[in-house]
Amino acid sequence: MASKRSYFFPEASDNEWNDFRWQLKNRVATFSSLSKLLRLSDEELAAFGAEEAATRFSVTPYYLSLMDPDDPDDPVRKQCVPTSGEFEDGRHSPDPLKEKVTMPVPGVVHRYPDRALFLTTNICPVYCRHCMRRREWAKDETPRTPSQLSAMVEYVKRTPAIKEVMISGGDPLSLPLELLDHLLKELRAVPHLEIIRLASRYPVVLPQRITAEVAETLKRYFPVWFVTHFNHPNEITEESAGACRRLLDAGIPVLNQAVLLRGVNDEPKVIEELMRGLLKIGVKPYYLFQCDPVRGVSHFRTSVFKGIEIMEHLRGRVSGLAQPTFALDTEGGGKIPLLPNYVTSYTENSLIVRNYEGKTFEYENPRPASGKDEEAPLLPFESAAK
Repeated sequence: MASKRSYFFPEASDNEWNDFRWQLKNRVATFSSLSKLLRLSDEELAAFGAEEAATRFSVTPYYLSLMDPDDPDDPVRKQCVPTSGEFEDGRHSPDPLKEKVTMPVPGVVHRYPDRALFLTTNICPVYCRHCMRRREWAKDETPRTPSQLSAMVEYVKRTPAIKEVMISGGDPLSLPLELLDHLLKELRAVPHLEIIRLASRYPVVLPQRITAEVAETLKRYFPVWFVTHFNHPNEITEESAGACRRLLDAGIPVLNQAVLLRGVNDEPKVIEELMRGLLKIGVKPYYLFQCDPVRGVSHFRTSVFKGIEIMEHLRGRVSGLAQPTFALDTEGGGKIPLLPNYVTSYTENSLIVRNYEGKTFEYENPRPASGKDEEAPLLPFESAAK
């Protein structure tokens, strides 16, 4: 993806451009500054004219440089510039996954028995318009205090069932590095905690933040898994690839979870190009999520069957390494993986299966070693029919 840095920020020196502090200081976060850089569409103008449009937005110079200034349908632009579609949805909840219900202490979401989610801050360098936690950053920027973070760690200490913590937000790399380092140190000292995951979009929207110092800090608390959020091939650049490489060189695996977004990436060829591009920079496709039913996000949502169509397109066309898990998140019930149905019928002795080309094959079903028949599971929707 060719950067439009010279068009948007012709006076920025290389030293300034490559300094994450300069990038954060120069975030575009007001209507007046944005309107000088982009030719805003009627839908974008209407968003800033709406009474509810006090909602926060910001774009880093780097991420802005990936946009087409004249095309409101640009896939990067659609992810971070507000439109009137955000204010036409009154049906859905700000918290459709009921995270607050599963929050035993402020900042900790404990929905699965062995995993806990830490919401460490509500600050992001770019506020994605499809964000499922818009409620957290809509009005202000407020990170957790050190005492609040300590209370979150204490909950993990007294809950031995928790084996894994995902540090998220907002974006946890918005915290001062010294504070993040302290949090990681406290978590790694918990005897029963096995895995630390850090979820951050900085490699995509502000890759300059992934410095050697950041990578070395995370390396000290091995094993740390880094989950980032590329949604479109245009986000894969020399800078974002470099950020991921610095993490990988420090021994930190990098995974990607994308969200299926109408008008951004809801075409099989786009997702295929994205998955191939991620593997080329050493990032493992992890999840492709159905966009959550969050208030203000309905205009991004596609049919679930579009996601299944995309997954069927990927099968047989790209390496198994490039296959994410397509999943939707439910109200308080966790993630549900969805796949095309490749079993068309079965008996106790065999299955009729089809491949990605639609060809069918009979596959012998081995009998169990015990000699006792195993009850065949119901195919999808059979249980409902019964």
